[in-house]
Amino acid sequence: MAAYDDRDGKIWMDGKLVDWRSANVHILTHAMHYASSVFEGERCYNGKIFKSREHSERLHFSASCLDFEIPYSVDEIEAAKKATLEANGLTDAYVRPVAWRGAGEDMGVSSARNPVHLAIAVWGWGNYYGDAKMKGAKLDISKWKRPSPETIPVHAKAAGLYMICTTSKHTAEAKGCSDALFMDYRGYVAEATGANIFFVKDGEVHTPLADCFLNGLTRQTVIGMLKEKGITVHERHIMPEEMEGFQQCWLTGTAAEVTPVGQIGSYNFEVGALTRDIAESYETLVRS
Repeated sequence: MAAYDDRDGKIWMDGKLVDWRSANVHILTHAMHYASSVFEGERCYNGKIFKSREHSERLHFSASCLDFEIPYSVDEIEAAKKATLEANGLTDAYVRPVAWRGAGEDMGVSSARNPVHLAIAVWGWGNYYGDAKMKGAKLDISKWKRPSPETIPVHAKAAGLYMICTTSKHTAEAKGCSDALFMDYRGYVAEATGANIFFVKDGEVHTPLADCFLNGLTRQTVIGMLKEKGITVHERHIMPEEMEGFQQCWLTGTAAEVTPVGQIGSYNFEVGALTRDIAESYETLVRS
């Protein structure tokens, strides 16, 4: 694959489709210096973006958490995503809307006078974890913790929240792992670097309470699917040592979809029937 700044195609920027290689911003863009940026990760299946409107609504919510307003309505964002997919001739793709404070009159922590921009890029993207989708991912345990809601807007999908995700994933990959698992500021199991986590014990599902990290749209979808199947789901605080007693584990996310986990640190899990069933059911749902 070519580098992400050197590809053919079109990217939607501030109301126009521009050549992929020309989709650039100024070096003094506020977001580059102060992380004043929010984004979404979406997947298009057979020409339809799964939960598209919910993603656009969350993009607006995230921007409000960072004290800026996106100058395009949800309907306009929906139309722009469709136009970008069509311009690139894609029906199965990853979709990345991103909004940010740009360069303007302010160049410091304050940026109230700077314009807000919106861009949408789309590209083909296979399994986020490669062959782990079938065999089960291996996770490291990060030294970093998810922060308290009193320290940062934890329910926004904001660029700044991913700083420790990047460093944690680099460390994990250096150890031969696919990803890393975070604990939260209290020591409870939280999430992976870009995905929520689920565990199975004796036919029931346990997943961390999303009270200090993003309550993913895929997470919400999978919980609904499990309940429709009559499976008990416990959303609760989970201590790390409880992982020893869990039998199955999987990750959920727009990029990850439903990915089985085979190992977290010294804890091992089987890729069992329930994990396979929910992964297959999710695949059927998004392509329906």
